[in-house]
Amino acid sequence: MIVLLAQPAAFAPVRALARRAGLRCVPDSTEQPHRLALVGALSPAARDELATALEGRPDVAEVIRDPGSAPLASRHFRPEPSIVAVGPLSIGGGAPILAAGPCAVESRAQLMAVAQAAARAGAGLLRGGAFKPRTSPYAFQGLGPEGLRLLAEARQSTGLPVATEVLAPEQVELVAEVADLLQIGARNMQNYSLLDAVGEQTKPVLLKRGMSATIEELLLSAEYILARGNRNVILCERGIRTFERYTRNTFDINAIPLLKRLSHLPVLADPSHGTGKWYLVAPIALAAVAAGADGLIVEVHPSPDHALSDGFQSLSFDNFRALMAAVPHVARAVGRTEQVAAQ
Repeated sequence: MIVLLAQPAAFAPVRALARRAGLRCVPDSTEQPHRLALVGALSPAARDELATALEGRPDVAEVIRDPGSAPLASRHFRPEPSIVAVGPLSIGGGAPILAAGPCAVESRAQLMAVAQAAARAGAGLLRGGAFKPRTSPYAFQGLGPEGLRLLAEARQSTGLPVATEVLAPEQVELVAEVADLLQIGARNMQNYSLLDAVGEQTKPVLLKRGMSATIEELLLSAEYILARGNRNVILCERGIRTFERYTRNTFDINAIPLLKRLSHLPVLADPSHGTGKWYLVAPIALAAVAAGADGLIVEVHPSPDHALSDGFQSLSFDNFRALMAAVPHVARAVGRTEQVAAQ
């Protein structure tokens, strides 16, 4: 449940009541809390009894008995959009940002070429996989620690903060030493040990929707991270698996305004995985901006035909520059901030 306090001084007695009932009390602010989320397992009868007791207190303004299955991610807990800092970049509540880079870090020459092209075009974030989960055990798995070193070098060269994927709990510390944004890929959206691990550190987390996951399941996965104390979570719609075979996935444009309504967390769109075809990336990216996405994450490669991973959905430098030029026009047309957010 969510408790709205009539005054911040009510925090201590309400927390004491919650703890006696076996619930954990999470304030919306560490300094002047006005909202508290009371989370934990409780029988319906005990929950109703606690809610009734809280509603009878003069220092409690309101009790929201059913804020949904993911209270910490909900608008009930935080009505205003959250803004997540990724290095010098702010994501959420403003202009759409663009994250660009290769699916996988393949070499120094490849990564540096993409990083410099992305920076020149005005991207705000460099993405690239050092560790790659692949369907086939024979596919390119990434460069591992060497890929992390190259990402750190690219950040030093361009000033762009870096996003890269972490695959297992034991990798979190290693990847967090380099990454400004830790990515949880679609295959790991319900890897609860990994969600707990990224929730126990302070780096922001990009959580991608699983390929067959519902909106509620995505929000509950975000709740795992939030419940561990890390409030810097960004959601990502990247398409879901349907019966359609012409595209790699079916990009769920509905998810963007729906997530923005249900949750205070920023939402990015990944039209590269959402379509699987480079010529569909720009139209779907622009649709996502019109739908309210806080940013885009797209795959860019200096020679998509020679990419070791996902070249068929990667933009060339020319196509990426064209997308960057188009985004502000769409943002302006729907009344959003005119300029794409850069560094």
